[in-house]
Amino acid sequence: MKRKVYEKELRKLQAELCKLQDWVKATGQRVIVVFEGRDAAGKGGCIRALTERVSARTFRVVALPAPSDREKTQVYMQRYIKHFPAGGEVVIFDRSWYNRAGVERVMGFCDESQYRRFLRECPGFEKSMIVDSGIHFFKYWLEVSEEVQEKRFQDRIEDPVKQWKLSPIDMPSRERWYDYSRARDDMFAATDRDVTPWHIVNSDDKRTARLNLISHMLDNLPYEAQHRYPVHLPERDMSDAYDDDESMRDRRWIPTLF
Repeated sequence: MKRKVYEKELRKLQAELCKLQDWVKATGQRVIVVFEGRDAAGKGGCIRALTERVSARTFRVVALPAPSDREKTQVYMQRYIKHFPAGGEVVIFDRSWYNRAGVERVMGFCDESQYRRFLRECPGFEKSMIVDSGIHFFKYWLEVSEEVQEKRFQDRIEDPVKQWKLSPIDMPSRERWYDYSRARDDMFAATDRDVTPWHIVNSDDKRTARLNLISHMLDNLPYEAQHRYPVHLPERDMSDAYDDDESMRDRRWIPTLF
C-alpha cells in the first residue's frame, strides 16, 4: 500500500478512535486488547497506530518485563490482573498471559504441568474475569510469513535505529520456527472459543495490517459519537499585562541547531 493512501485511511480511522475514546470515557466502558504473534510480526507498529492520536490516560499500553522473583511465586495471572482497566479505560497488552503458551513453553521457562494447567484454565479465566465482568475483549494474533520475518530480522541486524528491537529470544525464535508454530496451533486449539475468539491478522504488509486491525476493532464496538459543546477561544486578559518575553530573554535556552 502506498504511503499517501495509508496515511489518508489511517487518519480516518484515528478520527473514529477519538470518538471511541469519548464514548469509553463518557459511559465508563472497559476494553482489553491483547496483541500476540511471532517476533517481528509488527505488534509495536499496530499499537502505535492505534494509540498515537488518543490520550495515554485512556488508552494504556502494558508491556511487562520478565517476572521478578516475587512475581514468580504469585498466581500466574496475578501480575496481569492488576493492570486490568477501570471504567473509562482501554488497556492494550503488548504480549500477555499467553507468554505461557508461547515463549515459556518453547524456551522451557515453564514446566509441562504449568503449561497444561494454563491451557486448561485460560478459557474459563477469560470468560469469568473479563467477558462476564462486562469488559469488551479482543485477542489479536499477528501472523507473519517465514520470508518476511527473515527480512525484518535482517533489517534489525543492519539498521542501527532498529537494533534495540533485537532480544536474546529473537534468534532462537527464528531457529525454532516450527516449535513456535506447534505452540501457536495448540494455543488456538485450547483457547479459541466463540466467547473469547482469536482474530488473526495477516501482517506481511504492515500498513494494511494496521488498517485492518483498527477497522475490525471499531466495527465490533458499539460506540457512538458523543455530543461536544462548541469551544470558543477567549481573548487574553490584558489588565495585568507585562513584557513576559523580556523576562525569558536571559534564561538557559538550548542551542537552536535546526
